[in-house]
Amino acid sequence: MARRFLALVAGCLLCSAFGIVPEPKNVTINSVNLKSTLQWDPPTFHKENITYTVESISSLYNRNMCVNIVITECDFSSLPVYGEYTLRVRAESENEKSDWVNIIFKPLDDTIIGPPDVKVKSESGSLHVDFTGPVAVQESHEWPLNKYYGSWVYRVLYWKKGNSEEVITTDTKYNSEILSGLDPWTIYCLQVQAVIPEWNKTGKLSEEFCDRTTDNGVTPVWIILTVLLVSMLVVLISVPACFFIFSYIYQQARYVFFPTYSFPQHLKEFLSKPSYSSQFLSPHSPEEDHSFDKLTVISEESENCSDETSNRKEQLQDSQEESSIAEKVSAFEKGPSSVLYLIQAENHYPNRQLNTTLY
Repeated sequence: MARRFLALVAGCLLCSAFGIVPEPKNVTINSVNLKSTLQWDPPTFHKENITYTVESISSLYNRNMCVNIVITECDFSSLPVYGEYTLRVRAESENEKSDWVNIIFKPLDDTIIGPPDVKVKSESGSLHVDFTGPVAVQESHEWPLNKYYGSWVYRVLYWKKGNSEEVITTDTKYNSEILSGLDPWTIYCLQVQAVIPEWNKTGKLSEEFCDRTTDNGVTPVWIILTVLLVSMLVVLISVPACFFIFSYIYQQARYVFFPTYSFPQHLKEFLSKPSYSSQFLSPHSPEEDHSFDKLTVISEESENCSDETSNRKEQLQDSQEESSIAEKVSAFEKGPSSVLYLIQAENHYPNRQLNTTLY
């Protein structure tokens, strides 16, 4: 330790004596998601006003990245991501310059893949995990980082809270994953990282997310059997009930629109004859409405008396015959054979109206 201190003091004395500026110390590259910065520590030098210059050297060209800067870092994210570069930095004081300190940089190989953005949702006994990014920012534009690598998967690590020794890992090439088969009503924690198998690169883990699962959504067997039995019982009751209801409605509709009774056959045959059917169907025929009696006037009184007596006899005979016909018509109600009496009465007394209705 004492020897190193003496060597450092001797170097400072020599630099002061011969005007040589010491080199920057601890030169490193900090690159995350292709956001790259060259960093270093200032040299031990007694003079003030030290500046730095950073250059980039490739097979195609040399490029000054930072010139005469006073800070100890330089951003070189603007370099193309494909290629290999030599970055070098030196310290300067007035007209004195230090030697270059070189470091090799390959953007896609040396950059660190940052953690993705993660969202977790508990639903139906599972954890639904969505993840996006990370992205590369170049010239105020954001680009998905996986577009530069091609092959890209997300790795999900999850475990029960308090039991981080039993970690379960699953990979997916999509931006979401459903963690199923979990214990219900249990708190699970998880982290997600990007993995690039072809480049042998593994990104940083995201922050830890924890959430409680709900019911696993599996219906118990007894509920399934209960629902099945109730459904069968409803079917067995409803089908016969519907059958009897529709049968009853059909019978009532058929009884109303298509009655089962029919007119007696012997009456159909009787009414089918035009000479008789017209007389029974029309209770008041035009001929009966216009009936006339013949009136004869005789001057002699004796003849009037004789004629009057004969008329009374004829009326009495007619009334007897009409009552006989009425009895015959009433007999019609007791049997179809009595219709013949009614026909004879109509033929014998065409101008008489019978006060009888046929049902």
